[in-house]
Amino acid sequence: MRVITTVASGILLASSLSTAALAQQPAQPAAPMSFFITSAGKGEGANLGGMAGADAHCAQLAAASGTAAAQGRAWRAYLSGLAPDGKAIHARDRIGAGPWHNAKGAMIAATVADLHGDIVRDRNQMNKMNAITEKGTVVSGAGDSPNVHDILTGSDSFGRAVPGTADWSCNNWTSSATTGAAMVGHHDRTGGGSSSWNSAHLSRGCGQQNLVSTGGAGLLYCFAAN
Repeated sequence: MRVITTVASGILLASSLSTAALAQQPAQPAAPMSFFITSAGKGEGANLGGMAGADAHCAQLAAASGTAAAQGRAWRAYLSGLAPDGKAIHARDRIGAGPWHNAKGAMIAATVADLHGDIVRDRNQMNKMNAITEKGTVVSGAGDSPNVHDILTGSDSFGRAVPGTADWSCNNWTSSATTGAAMVGHHDRTGGGSSSWNSAHLSRGCGQQNLVSTGGAGLLYCFAAN
């Protein structure tokens, strides 16, 4: 009986020491922010000043977020469109290799393939809970008032510009006219007959009110490319 008691006491002591050692280990820091949805659009509909203007908008919001790790990074708006020579620019090719984390440190996707489901669909964490702004706030979605879940992308579901003459990017992100259209995704994966985060439906025009009318506000996905 004394041997059993001694062994049991030793096990309890070892367990206590192990627990104490774990408690003394410093907590791992959260991964730096490398993805966010813009907390505001540019206010000019889909006229973003082209891709360069959209990239600058991402960089400005990242810098204003107060997140030290966001400084000095190459921020890119997740947009497809056309280069000056007329060649297609694919959103997936603009955003680096990953991984990407939101403002709270949660991983959105590890690689470009995971983000777009090249091998297995929906291997990302693009959803209302995790696709948050640079301030760490949730973006209103279907069922909320106002609903602003339409995020400008100009892309198909694999993150590429659509070949042909159809305009999916409001004249390459320079138009705020009531005509034209831009492809949008639903960050909350809900509504409009499509759950695609990057290719849900076309907008009803390129002006700010046109975007609002279908559940948007001219918001963008922003990724750190480095």
